[in-house]
Amino acid sequence: MRRCHGLAEKIKVAVAGNPNVGKTTIFNALTGARQKVGNWPGVTVEKKVGTKKHKGHVLEIVDLPGTYSLTAYSADEVVARDYILDENPDVVMQVLDSTNLERNLYLTSQLLEMGTNLILALNMSDRAEMRGDDIAIQRLESLLGVSAIKTVANEGTGIEALLDSIVNKTENKPPKPHEIGYGKGVEEKICALEEILGYDQELSKHYPLRWLSVKLLEGDENALSKLSSSNIKGKVHDYLSDFDNEEYEVEMADKRYEFIGTLLPQVCTTCAEDVSPSDMVDKVVTNKYLGIPIFLTLMWGMFELTFAFATPFMELIDMFFGWLAGAVTSNIETAWLASLLGDGIIAGVGAVLLFVPNIFILFFAIALLESSGYMARAAFIMDKLMYTMGLQGKSFIPMLMGFGCSVPAIMATRTLEDEKDRLITMLVTPFMSCGARLPVYILLAGTFFGRQAGSVIFGLYVLGILVAIVSAKLFRTFLARGQPSPFIMELPPYTKPLLKDSLRHMWNEGYLYLRKVGTVIIGGVVLIWLLAYFPQGAEYGSAGSLIGSLGKLLEPLVAPLGFDWKIAVALVFGFVAKEIVVGSLGTLYGTGGGEALSSALMADPGFTPAIALGLMVFTLLYVPCIGAVAVIKKETGSWKWMFFQAAYSTAVAWILALVTVLVGKMIL
Repeated sequence: MRRCHGLAEKIKVAVAGNPNVGKTTIFNALTGARQKVGNWPGVTVEKKVGTKKHKGHVLEIVDLPGTYSLTAYSADEVVARDYILDENPDVVMQVLDSTNLERNLYLTSQLLEMGTNLILALNMSDRAEMRGDDIAIQRLESLLGVSAIKTVANEGTGIEALLDSIVNKTENKPPKPHEIGYGKGVEEKICALEEILGYDQELSKHYPLRWLSVKLLEGDENALSKLSSSNIKGKVHDYLSDFDNEEYEVEMADKRYEFIGTLLPQVCTTCAEDVSPSDMVDKVVTNKYLGIPIFLTLMWGMFELTFAFATPFMELIDMFFGWLAGAVTSNIETAWLASLLGDGIIAGVGAVLLFVPNIFILFFAIALLESSGYMARAAFIMDKLMYTMGLQGKSFIPMLMGFGCSVPAIMATRTLEDEKDRLITMLVTPFMSCGARLPVYILLAGTFFGRQAGSVIFGLYVLGILVAIVSAKLFRTFLARGQPSPFIMELPPYTKPLLKDSLRHMWNEGYLYLRKVGTVIIGGVVLIWLLAYFPQGAEYGSAGSLIGSLGKLLEPLVAPLGFDWKIAVALVFGFVAKEIVVGSLGTLYGTGGGEALSSALMADPGFTPAIALGLMVFTLLYVPCIGAVAVIKKETGSWKWMFFQAAYSTAVAWILALVTVLVGKMIL
C-alpha cells in the first residue's frame, strides 16, 4: 500500500478468477465502469483499470483476464499471472462461481501458495442457494485464513462488504504463504531448488522462492524465463535436466485436488451435482444434428428483425439530413462553403448515420444471445467443423467477436495457447463481417433486393464464415502444418438476459460507431469532397474532377468485375473505414445518402443487382480497415504476415466477386 502525505491512501486491488465467474461484472459494480461483460474466455484480453473511493482510501482496481491456474499457457493467462507477481497488488480478490467451488478452489490453492493477500468473492451465491448448497463462510475463512463474502454481482449484493473487506485487509498483518504438502520426494526437490534460487538475491526479492520452485518443477516455461538474466540459471537447468516435468505437474495437481477434496466437505454440506435445466436445454441446442441449424436460424432471424425494426427510424433520419442539407445549401451564398457543408459533411455523415438504428438493434440482439449463455454453445457446436478445417473451436470465439469489430477480435486470439492456431485465427478473423460493413450491405441489399434484403445480408455473414474456415484449412495445410489443439471449454449455465447489461453493450458498440463518424469519417468525407470539388471548373464529382482522375486510374483493376471508376474510388477509401464506402458513393452520385442515393443507384444502368451483390462480396472480403491491419502487425510482430493478410484477402475478394457477378448476371 502506498502512502502519500496529505493524500488518500491508494490500494491496488487485482480481480482474478476463472473465466466466466463474473469478474468483469464485479469490476463494473465496484468501479461504476462499463467494461463489456461476456460469457466466454477471452472477453477480457487485457487488464482493465478503474478506481473507487471508499472510507478515505482510493482503490485502484484491475480486472485481469480469466485463468484456471497460475501455470500460464495462453497470452491472457500470462497477463493475469505476471500482474499478480510483478505488480505486487495490495489485495487479490478472487471471484469464484459458488455453484462450482471444486474447480474454482484450484486457483485459490495456487494464490494461497503464492502468499497473496486474498479475498474470496463467492459470486452467484443465489444460484447455489437455490439448488440447496449450504456454504459455511466462517468455516471457509477459518480454514484458509482469508476473508470470504457471498455476492450476487449483477444485483449488487455483497459489493459494499467487498469494499469494506479490501480496506480492512490492508490494515491487517500480511498473510503467510499457505503450503500444500506434496509428499516427501517432491518436497525434497522443492527444498533443493529453493536453496539454489536463494543464491540470487534479486530473485529472492521479487518472487516467493517456494512458489517459483514449484513452477520450475512443473516445467512452467514462463517461470523459467524469469531466470534468463540470473547467475544461477545454469545450476537450475542442470538440476532440472533429469526430471520429467509432466510427471511432477500431474503429481502436484493431484495433491492440490486432494487438498480441495478434504476442504470441500467441511465448508459445503450439500454441494451436489444434479441435472439442471441448462443441461436439458443443451441436449437440444448442442445436438450434433440440430446444433448448427438452430444456430443458423437464430442468426437469420436476427438480421430479419434488424431490418424490420430499423426501417422506420432510417426513414426519419434520411428525411432529417435531406432537409438539413437543403436548408444549408439554400441559405449560404458562398458556393464552395455551401457545397462543402451540404454536399460534403452533412450528406456524407448523414449517409453513415442513417444506419445507426441497424447497428444498435443488431448489437442489442447479439448482447441478448451472449448474456443468455448461448454464444458459448455456438463455439461448442462449431468445434467439430472447425477442427476438421484446421482450427479448434476456441478460435470461433474471436471470430464471433469479429462480427462487432476486427480489432478486439484479433486481440482476443491471445486466449489461444498454440501459436500456430493463433496465427491462423488472426489471418482469417477479418473475413467475419464487422459492423462497419453493415451500412454497405443495408444500402445495396435494401436498394436491389427489397424484401429479401435480410436474407441476402445473412448470406454474406455465412459466406464470411465459410471463407474463413476454408482459408484456415489452406493455411493449416501449407503455412502452419500440424494438428490444432484440443478444445476444452466450460459451458456456463443459461441465464435470463439482463436488459441493463444488454443495453450497455449495445451502447458501447454503437458509441464506437458514432465516435468513428465524428473523427475518421468526417475527415474522410471532407477529403472526398475536396477531390470531388477540384479542379475548379470541373463538374462536382465528375470524371473530370480529381477524384474522377483517381477513379479512372484504378478502374482497370476492377473493370473485369463490372465495377466502374466510382466503385473503385469508394473501395479505396473503404480501406480507411468501411463505412466510407457509402459516403463515397453518396458524394460521387451527388445525392448524399438515403432514398436519393438508392434512386441514383437504381437509375445507373451499370449498377445492376449482380454488380451490387458482387460489390457486397468484395466489401466483405477485401483488405480489412487500416486499424485491423495495424493490429495484425502488432500481434504477429511481423510485416510479412500483415502484407500477406492484405494481399490474400484482396485476391480472394476479387475472385469471389467475379464469380458472384458472372453467376448473378445469369440468374438475376
